[in-house]
Amino acid sequence: MADEGRRREALIAGVGVWVIRLLAWTWRVRVTHDAQLRDARAAGQPVIFSLWHGQMLPLLWRHRSEGVAILISEHGDGEIIARIATSLGYRTVRGSTSRGAARALLGLVRMIGDGNDLAVTPDGPRGPAKSVAPGVLAVAQRGRAPILPIATSASSGWRLRSWDGFLIPKPFARVNVAYGDAVWIEADNARDAADETDRLGAAMQQAEERARG
Repeated sequence: MADEGRRREALIAGVGVWVIRLLAWTWRVRVTHDAQLRDARAAGQPVIFSLWHGQMLPLLWRHRSEGVAILISEHGDGEIIARIATSLGYRTVRGSTSRGAARALLGLVRMIGDGNDLAVTPDGPRGPAKSVAPGVLAVAQRGRAPILPIATSASSGWRLRSWDGFLIPKPFARVNVAYGDAVWIEADNARDAADETDRLGAAMQQAEERARG
């Protein structure tokens, strides 16, 4: 049964990757407010992309094949998502704020210490939607790296009836991708870093407003 489950996951992931590629190749992607990202890349400074779970699909496409390390839950369909992310050129760290949290934190800090960008959904894996869990703040504090909010909008798309309202831009949609101002966490420890949730939430909202604009 275990082998059958793995084969099923591999099949779904393989089909999913090709569907995503065929769909995304039709999108008209516009990127704005990315100066801080370009400056960080030029300086060799890794960043932590912070994105809402429901906006994951077009943002995965935006940063494909860059070797970004992404945190993927061990819940539910996490294995399928991990396979898709790997096929799109991402590294994966498994865990979440509710399962495997300590291991995930260490894995992310190690990745950023090796110079890799990270991608984290602070409201994943189960919400509430657009709420900031403190895990990303702890990673930024430990890894001494800026959090860079990233958001997207689409001129037309489907919204799944899921807790996060998962967005799938329709073929030939205009997809806007925008970044908020970088958030540096200067706290001395993870407990103090958790006090910065409102500041990160405001920066995430700024990115969304820019993406809608």
